[in-house]
Amino acid sequence: MKMGALTRTVRLGFKSLMLHKLRSLLTTLGVLFGVSSVIAMLAIGEGASEEAQEQIRELGSQNVILRSVKPPDELASNQTSRVLSYGLTQADLRRAESSYPWVTRAIPVRQLQQEVRLGERALNPRVLATVPEWIDVTGRMISEGRFLSAHDEENVNNVVVLGYEVSRWLSPFDNPIGTEVKIGADYFIVIGVLLPRMRLDSDAAAPGSEVTGEVFVPLSTGTRWFGDMQVKIRSGSREMEQVELHEIVLEVETPEGVPLTAGAAREMLARNHNQRDWEVVVPLELLAKAEETKRIFNIVLGSIAGISLLVGGIGIMNVMLATVTERTREIGIRRALGAKKRHIMLQFLVECVVLAVGGGLAGIALGLGIPFLVERYADMRTIVRPDGPILAFGISVGIGLLFGLYPAWRAANLDPVEALRHE
Repeated sequence: MKMGALTRTVRLGFKSLMLHKLRSLLTTLGVLFGVSSVIAMLAIGEGASEEAQEQIRELGSQNVILRSVKPPDELASNQTSRVLSYGLTQADLRRAESSYPWVTRAIPVRQLQQEVRLGERALNPRVLATVPEWIDVTGRMISEGRFLSAHDEENVNNVVVLGYEVSRWLSPFDNPIGTEVKIGADYFIVIGVLLPRMRLDSDAAAPGSEVTGEVFVPLSTGTRWFGDMQVKIRSGSREMEQVELHEIVLEVETPEGVPLTAGAAREMLARNHNQRDWEVVVPLELLAKAEETKRIFNIVLGSIAGISLLVGGIGIMNVMLATVTERTREIGIRRALGAKKRHIMLQFLVECVVLAVGGGLAGIALGLGIPFLVERYADMRTIVRPDGPILAFGISVGIGLLFGLYPAWRAANLDPVEALRHE
C-alpha cells in the first residue's frame, strides 16, 4: 500500500474513533495505566536494587569480613550477674594474617558501647576502635580533616574521627574539627569527618539512639580506656560481655582469591571455636546474589505490570468487536463499492493501533512522573532506564496489533450482502 493510502486510512481511523470520544478515552486508559505501571515498577525496582548493590560494593568487593555473633543465651534466667565471652579473638587475627598468602592485610575492629556527647547533644552511634589501615581497605573517603594515623595508634592518642551523620548531629552549624567530644568518661579531640555511606541493616543503631552513624578511635586507645569488657544493665540485671574483636576485615590480593579465603576462614573459625559465635560475610558473593535478585525482581515486576497491559488489550478487543457490530452496514457499503478484505482489515487494525499508541504515549508521560513523585515524597530511590519506556511502549503497540487482529479479521470476513441488510 502506498504512503498516501496509508495516511488516508490512519486519518479515517482517527475520525472514526473521535465519533465516540468517551468510549475511545476509556479504552485507552487500560493501556495508559499498564504502560505507566511497567515504567514505574521497573524504575522503583531498579532503584532499590542499585541501592542494595552500592551498599555491598562499599564493603569492598575484594574483602572478606569476619564478624562476632552473640550466641543464644542459654544461661539461667534468674542469674543477675554473668560474664559472656564470645566472638573473634586476637589469635584469630594472627592466624588470618599468617595462614593465607593471598591476604594482604587483616584489619581488626572493636565496637564499644559508649555514649558520644558534645555539649548538650548526645547519641549512641557505633564507636569503632580500629587501625589506620581500615580506611584504605574499606575505601571510605574523608570529608574534612584526616583519618587515624600510625602516630595516633603508637602514642595511644585520644583522637576521634566522626562519621558524617554523627558530625551533623553533634555540630550542625559549626565545623567540629579541633573540638572535644566526650566518649564514655573520657574526652577525645575530633581530627576528621568521614563522608556518608549507605547504612546496612546490620548497622542499625541501638534502641534509643537518635541517629545511626559511626565514630572511630585508635585501637590502642579503645583498649586502654574501655578494655575488652562491655557492661549492660537491663531490667535490674547486669550483663557483662567479653569480646576481643568484633570484626576482622581481610583484604584479598585478587578477586579470584576471595572464595578461597572465605572458605579457609570458615574452616579456621569452625575448628577453633566451640560455639557458632562468628559469621563470614563475602561482599563479592552478596553482590552476585543481589544482581540475580535484581534480575528476578525485574521479571516479577514486569510480569505484574504486563498483566495491566493485557487487561488493556482485552478492553481494546472488546470495544472493537462492539464497533464491528455497530458498523456492519458501513462495512457492507464499502465492500459493495469495491473495498477488499485487506482494506477493511487494515482500517480496523489502524484504529486499534491508534488507541494503543495514544494510551502508550500518555502512559509514558505518567510513568515518568510516578518515579519522580515516589523519590520526592516517599524518599525512595528510583532509576528510569531508557529501555523501560521503550519496552513498555513497544509492548503497548504490540498489544494493539495482537488484540486488534480478531476484530479486524471478523470485520473483513463479513458477508457483504448480509452486511447491507443489517439495520
